[in-house]
Amino acid sequence: MTDERETGLTLDPKFDAAGLITAVATDPGGQLLMVAHMNAEALALTLETGEAHFWSRSRGRLWKKGETSGHVLLVQEVRIDCDQDALWLKVEPQGPACHTGAASCFYRRIEDGRLVRDA
Repeated sequence: MTDERETGLTLDPKFDAAGLITAVATDPGGQLLMVAHMNAEALALTLETGEAHFWSRSRGRLWKKGETSGHVLLVQEVRIDCDQDALWLKVEPQGPACHTGAASCFYRRIEDGRLVRDA
């Protein structure tokens, strides 16, 4: 059974109990860069400015990606999943996406129970 949120054309994000929605960012080639969370204000700012904004759960505040490093994410397209509880941001990164300096936050893989860094 579907409802208007799942099949309609009205943006109606389903934020969780903490007021957040998961946001996945990929580069133009589809490489996964990062996963973060947005509240309603972060989503509105992202759509308004074309630069990715998120809610930092650890800092308990709104932040613009790259606000200190300059490595902003220029948003090319925003998609929302079928039940509107997850976002996909297609972005043009202006430098490394990860705070560690790696191009992607997913720079390690799990092999035999250990982490292996990409070459």
